[in-house]
Amino acid sequence: MISSVRFLIDADLPRSTKTLLEKFDHEAIDVRDIGLRSAKDPVIARYAKDHQACLLTGDFGFADVRNYPPETYDGIVVLGLPRDATAAFILQLIEEILRQTDVLARLPHKLAIVEAGRIRLRPA
Repeated sequence: MISSVRFLIDADLPRSTKTLLEKFDHEAIDVRDIGLRSAKDPVIARYAKDHQACLLTGDFGFADVRNYPPETYDGIVVLGLPRDATAAFILQLIEEILRQTDVLARLPHKLAIVEAGRIRLRPA
């Protein structure tokens, strides 16, 4: 079984994401709880890097490997969300990832693009 993952939750995800991550015994830090609610992407990325956290976001800006090279992070997970995604849909997508412990084990230094029924891992 994989050890606990420390996740940094971006502000574009539901508040209940933290509860879901903790239910699966992972550490969860919400940017809204640490004064980074409206921080620019580079500030959020720096926090994730400095605190050895896997960034969990719906912002495809973080999928740009030129600006956010995965090998320098403890993982970047970008959720491909439809424009009209509900909180329930987003949480279900996150739960799909959390149930795939083999994927979680491979997250460090990788970019994961997650869509309904599909997870793509980009190596460093």
